[in-house]
Amino acid sequence: MGGVPSTPRKTGGDDVSVAEYLIATFVGEKSFPLASDFWNKLLELPLSSRWPSDRVQQACELFAQSNGYTRHLAKLLIHLSWCLQELLQASDDQSSLYKKAVNATYISSVFLKYLIENGKSDSLQELHLSLDESEPVPHGFVMDQDIQNFVMHSVLSFIGSNEVSPNSYVLHQELLNFMLVTMSTQLLSGPSHGPTDANPFIDAAMTQEKSLVSLVVRRLLLNYISRHRTPPNAKSYMYSDGDSQGILERVGSAAASLVLLPLNYLVSNSGGSKNPLAECSLHVLLILINYHKSIMSDESMTDKSDDSATSESVSKVHVFSSDNTFSKALANARDVEFDRSDVEGNAHPAGPHVRIPFASLFDTLGMFLADEGAVLLLYSLLQGNSDFKEYVLVRTDLDTLLMPILETLYNASKRTSSNQIYMMLIVLLILSQDSSFNSSIHKMILPSVPWYKEHLLHQTSLGSLMVIILIRTVQHNLSKLRDVYLQTTCLATLANMAPHAHHLSAYASQRLVSLFYMLSRKYNKLSDLTGDKLQSIKINLSGEDVGVSEDLAAELQIFTDFLRLVLDILNAILTYALPRNPEIVYAIMHRQEVFQPFKNHPRFHELVENIYTVCCIGFTRLIFVATTSS
Repeated sequence: MGGVPSTPRKTGGDDVSVAEYLIATFVGEKSFPLASDFWNKLLELPLSSRWPSDRVQQACELFAQSNGYTRHLAKLLIHLSWCLQELLQASDDQSSLYKKAVNATYISSVFLKYLIENGKSDSLQELHLSLDESEPVPHGFVMDQDIQNFVMHSVLSFIGSNEVSPNSYVLHQELLNFMLVTMSTQLLSGPSHGPTDANPFIDAAMTQEKSLVSLVVRRLLLNYISRHRTPPNAKSYMYSDGDSQGILERVGSAAASLVLLPLNYLVSNSGGSKNPLAECSLHVLLILINYHKSIMSDESMTDKSDDSATSESVSKVHVFSSDNTFSKALANARDVEFDRSDVEGNAHPAGPHVRIPFASLFDTLGMFLADEGAVLLLYSLLQGNSDFKEYVLVRTDLDTLLMPILETLYNASKRTSSNQIYMMLIVLLILSQDSSFNSSIHKMILPSVPWYKEHLLHQTSLGSLMVIILIRTVQHNLSKLRDVYLQTTCLATLANMAPHAHHLSAYASQRLVSLFYMLSRKYNKLSDLTGDKLQSIKINLSGEDVGVSEDLAAELQIFTDFLRLVLDILNAILTYALPRNPEIVYAIMHRQEVFQPFKNHPRFHELVENIYTVCCIGFTRLIFVATTSS
């Protein structure tokens, strides 16, 4: 059949001949029972066996045709589960067990990937995740159990319970690759999920007991924090030389081509990694915590009319998302060195807690915030985990997190995706909701900011830099992206920071006034266009002109709100922090003409009048202080 032999060959040759015979037999039409010695021979193949990629492709095509009859995928997954269970129980030399588990994981990943990518049914029937009723099974195996639940329980148990060591590194890496492949079924549903979507493996992961889920979340976080180097004994196995890949090493590239799988909707792959185990652990964790299965409930209601004795049963369908135990485990994670309940006596939700070193996690995130995965993890922790959020807010080195974010936003026009910009801005918005954060960032002085090229920033506060970068992001958005949500997020963050401004730099103050000027020019242009279009409608009575006019009016309203927000920001600084911010007074007085056209505007006159009044008083005081001190 095809390019892969489906009939037995002599196996007395070299490793390649043995491997070709065994794989050919595996994808062939003959079905081997679970207890057959064939499975031991297949899983004991040398890890360095070679097979060209085109042969792997041919094998996958043949396997797709025969698997429905042989059920070899289901049997291989069962053997993978047994290998992992033996490893967890074994106490003596485990090298042969590790090799069998690695081979089972690799082969499963290769053929699973092909079947998922080329599946034709929405229910993924091509996987055939069950045994034939006539299949003889070993003693103790429950015939009607879900194989996907059986294998996911074993995989998660090994990941959560087994420490990463030089001997187990490869197996940990490939089990994570295996999980990425199995969870890729979400890609078949597109970005929006429904109750009928088939995601058998990740659904099985969601049903695991809370204690196991906590162990897995802890291990994935520790893998990300520890960033284990690839041990020497694994490098020759994971990174082969030449064009010919190992017969099972095809799985490495299979998982790599699907890296981030469902996460493609959230983040994008940034290329190769020096710490593949850390990156793979992060991707698996993010997929698990962001998965929500859609469930449909059918409620029946009886509808009785006033003038009839009859009644009708009306069916009402509700679609909602199920609980995510992995997301809850991350939200309940606690610091290994400190637990708020120990001091305050606060009661946390019952159940096992993930305990991790917050300090190490904080430092690791700070080092890798240029990567989208790290930003998404930081967002998930700040949004869902109150303990980690409080830990971040009391750190005195907030620049560890903020500087990478601000530098990435500064370079957003060059290489950063819009998803990453959104996530970073939301992180800043969350942090700015805390008054202590806003106060502390203005007290932290940066000697220099070498990556900022437009202006020399010397002895600038972190708060001033954040104001400068947020304004620059607004300006970039106005000229390129034109995203209202992004604009609103930036201005809302500036509004949160305004009452707590402290010694805002002259450059940051000037940028605030320039922001108002830039928005006012756009507002005036839209206002003129809207007036002209209304006049055109009165003359021509064109339906097309009416539609255009409505769009212009909507955009004009948006920029009206933006101008009010900026005026509110300036007013908040002048009202609550005037003595600490003389530079904002100088900046406004220096460019009074920017605000003059809005002094009599019905939407802005109160705010502008207050700015003029406060600035005049403040400016007079500043002159008086300067005169008396000299």
